[in-house]
Formats: sequence, structure tokens, C-alpha cells
Amino acid sequence: MTQAPEATTTGGTATAVLVPDTHVPDSHVPDAHAPDIHVPEAQVPDAAAFRAAMGRFPTGVTLLTQGSDETTSVITLNSLTSVSLEPVLILVSVKADGRMRPRVARSGSFAVNVLNRHQQDLAQEFCRPDRPAGPAAMARLGATRGVLGNAVIPTAEAYFECVLEAEYAAGDHTLLVGRVVALGGGDAAADPLVFHRGGFTRLPADPAATS
Repeated sequence: MTQAPEATTTGGTATAVLVPDTHVPDSHVPDAHAPDIHVPEAQVPDAAAFRAAMGRFPTGVTLLTQGSDETTSVITLNSLTSVSLEPVLILVSVKADGRMRPRVARSGSFAVNVLNRHQQDLAQEFCRPDRPAGPAAMARLGATRGVLGNAVIPTAEAYFECVLEAEYAAGDHTLLVGRVVALGGGDAAADPLVFHRGGFTRLPADPAATS
């Protein structure tokens, strides 16, 4: 069904509201002979339903790091998004009231490490409240100090070092937009760690890689 804009005013401000157009093209008239299609009933988007639905979207798994050596702080995330190529920007989402957001805001930088399937134990370890920090975290990750002073993992699928470009409040999370100034990793054949429907998995083996 096509829609046409209708102007209205609320509190003295003009806004545009989309209202159905009265004309229905012939191509949109239901076919009386078409088979019935079962459409699942929509759920109210509470936290549990939303989490379950989003769990059907497979993602990679990353470790967000800030600082190095004595100041190392690390958390597990799967919210990495590519934003722009010019300039090169990425986005991650962190808890608004968590420990990482104020650290990134104060320092103005962070790093994101994309994990491979052999690093699943790191993903599990650094999502706990009692996760390692400081030199213990550096040792556990096998990390080195990046060009911006944040921990990077040379054995990761890839890593990105970022200057904090902007942050945006988004409900109970904060969106951190980072401008990538250095990246690395990806020397071996791709074998990323994948998170899907509440558990870890991996991509199927590439037949061309084993032939």
C-alpha cells in the first residue's frame, strides 16, 4: 500500500505523518486462489523476547581493551559494527553504567580484538565480573601495547586501535564511535569465533582450504 505525507501540528511544531493512500494498485489486490500463508504471531518486545530474537543473528566475538600493563581493562563484546570508510570508523556498544565507558571517555581511545575459535576461553573469561585486569590480563591475552597505548592481541583474527570520535547515549548502553588509526592480525586462514543463539560456534570448514 502506498502512503502519502499529511502535515499536522503538535505543540506549534509542524510534523509529517504518513497516512494510507486510498488508491490500491491492482498488483496489490489479494489473489483469492493464493494459498494461505501462516504468519507467526508477533511478540511483545520485552527484554527476554528481544534477547531471544537477536540471538538468531550470528555475530563475531571481540574483546574491547583500554589501557595496557598496569592500566589494562578488558571486556567481551559482540556489538562491533563497521560505520564508514572515509574516515574509517567503527562502533561498539557498552553498558552506560559499566566500568569501561568512563575509562574510554577519559583516555579518548580503545582497541577492539576480533577473536578466533581457539580463543573461546578468553571470551568466556572476560565477560565475568571478576575478570582479570592489569598485568594479569596482559599475560592472559598474550597482548602487546598498541600505538595508542591499549592492549592488542597479535594472534587475534584482527585488531583495531581507535581514537574515540563520538559517544551517544542509547537506553541502558552507550555507543562508542572510534576512528581507526591502526589495525593488524589476520595472518592465518580465517577461523573466527562465532556467537549464535546463546552459544559459541564456528564457520563451516572451507573445502577449498583443505583440498
